[in-house]
Amino acid sequence: MATSLTIRLLEGLPIVRSGDDLCDVINIALAASDTPLVDGDVLVVAQKIVSLSEGRLVRLGDVQPSAAALELAAETEKDPRIVELILKESVDILRSKPGVIIARHILGTVGANAGIDQSNIDHSAGECALLLPENPDKSARLLRKALMEKTGKKLGLIISDSMNRPWRLGSIGSAIGSAGLAVLDDKRGQSDLFGRELKVTLCNRADAIAAAAVLMMGETTERTPVAIVSGLPADDSAQTAADCIRPLSDDLFP
Repeated sequence: MATSLTIRLLEGLPIVRSGDDLCDVINIALAASDTPLVDGDVLVVAQKIVSLSEGRLVRLGDVQPSAAALELAAETEKDPRIVELILKESVDILRSKPGVIIARHILGTVGANAGIDQSNIDHSAGECALLLPENPDKSARLLRKALMEKTGKKLGLIISDSMNRPWRLGSIGSAIGSAGLAVLDDKRGQSDLFGRELKVTLCNRADAIAAAAVLMMGETTERTPVAIVSGLPADDSAQTAADCIRPLSDDLFP
C-alpha cells in the first residue's frame, strides 16, 4: 500500500498535430526537462493529445447534418454539425435540453456531447471539433509499450478525459484508456475494521489516479497534458479502462 504519491508535470511539450508520434514527443520532453522515470511510474496522458495525434480532428465544414441532427439541434440550440458528430459517435441520446446533450458513447462512457470538444484546438483552417480516440485502451497499450522500449522502465499508462457526474457540479479527470495497471481494486469478500464482510466495495484506482493528475495538469491554457505519478505499488495487470464501465444490466440511471 502506497503511503505517499508524487505527481510531476512534464514541461515543454509542443502542440501535438495529426500523425505525431506521441512516444517520441514525450521522450524528447523527458530528456529535455531532465525528468527521469522509474519502474512503477504511471503516466497520465490527456485524451486531447492522443486524439490529435490519431487524426481525430474534424473540420465542421466537411460535416453534413442529417435530418435527425437538424431536429435535435433545433431542440438543443446547438450547431447541427456538432450534433451530427454526436449522433455518429453515440449509441444512444439519454437526455437533452437547450444547451445540453447527454449521450452514451460508442465506447460505453456517458457524458456531455459524446466527449466531443472544441476547446484548445487550432481553428485557423476552419472551425473544428475533436473526437475521442477510436480505441483508447489500444492507444494506451501501444503508447505504453513504445515508452517502455524507449526508457527501459516498467510503466503504467492512463489516458484521461474530463467528465461530469450525476448529482455533482464540475468536471473531474477520469480514465478512458489504460494499460499496465489494475484499474479496479475489488474489496468484496474482505472484512472491515470490525470484521463485517464488505459486500459492494469496489475501488476505481484508474479514475482516482486520473483525477489527481488532471488536478495538476489543468484544463485550460496550462499546456501540460502529461503527468507522471510516482509511488504506486508496481503491477502489470491486464485490466483496462473498459473494465470500469458499469454493465447496462446494473445501471440504475440509463
